[in-house]
Amino acid sequence: MKRYILTGAPGAGKTLILRQLELEGFGAVEEAATDLIGLWQARGVAEPWREDFFLDAVAELQRRRQLRAACEPVAIQFHDRSAVCTAALADYLDRPVTAGLARELDRIQAESIYERQVFFVCNLGFIRNTEARRISFEDTLRFERMHEGVYRSFGFDLVFVEPGSVWERAAAIRKILLPADAAQM
Repeated sequence: MKRYILTGAPGAGKTLILRQLELEGFGAVEEAATDLIGLWQARGVAEPWREDFFLDAVAELQRRRQLRAACEPVAIQFHDRSAVCTAALADYLDRPVTAGLARELDRIQAESIYERQVFFVCNLGFIRNTEARRISFEDTLRFERMHEGVYRSFGFDLVFVEPGSVWERAAAIRKILLPADAAQM
């Protein structure tokens, strides 16, 4: 199985692209941070990403989701973010990489969990905030640059997915992975 990461700025459309690719028969693994933010906000923690436990909790949930999805009978699987994104979040928050996150980063490198080619979903030129996504567009651009730098520092090759409709962006990814099939579209 080939596992590809979808990454990029908050609100860039990664999850919608993931859903489109899933509808087309690819494997899909959801991002962990947004789910944990919602859970902890429901428990009364307004900004869980600022808590000491958060980075390790995200890395652990990402690890469990990746391991569970490893049994999925698909040739290609897409992951909405990875532990490398969590390392970028640590940089963005000006926090050190935690022990649990470091272990997960070592594991995904040592076991070559993900393909070296990462789909970097470019921002759409605006941001729509939610309860879990409270960031200005300027900070989104800074976070996007940090993601790019962290992925490059881990040796990943970035394939930029430019703004467009969800279908156009999914088609651009398919064209790269399945060039023979793209000619038939």
